[in-house]
Amino acid sequence: MFLLYPQESYLIRGACFAIYKKFRNTQKESIYQKSLVEELRSKGLMVEREKQLSVYHMGVKVGVYTPDLLVGNVIIIELKAKPFLHKEDIQQFWHYLKNSEFKLGFLVNFGEPYGVKIIRRVYETARLRCSA
Repeated sequence: MFLLYPQESYLIRGACFAIYKKFRNTQKESIYQKSLVEELRSKGLMVEREKQLSVYHMGVKVGVYTPDLLVGNVIIIELKAKPFLHKEDIQQFWHYLKNSEFKLGFLVNFGEPYGVKIIRRVYETARLRCSA
């Protein structure tokens, strides 16, 4: 078994920990977002903020999804700054990943009282099962 995008995943996690170490859980989401963009770019990663991605049904565009960050055009990142993640936050993130062409996503919550919470999800195996 192999890890999908191991170098990028390592850099993303490290960047999140560095930002949390500096700000803890004291900032609003936009500060974490801008900081993460700068941190990831300083590590040589291509990062886009709030790029609109089309959502299709039966070959017809039915809407758009705008992830907080897109890394290397292969990884989506959703950010939160809440005291804890709700079940709905995690489900929404899963649906965003499921309804995109991306295989890997991170849900990062900087608002946790005892450290940054990072959820890394791979959708590819579930997608393959659905198309079979």
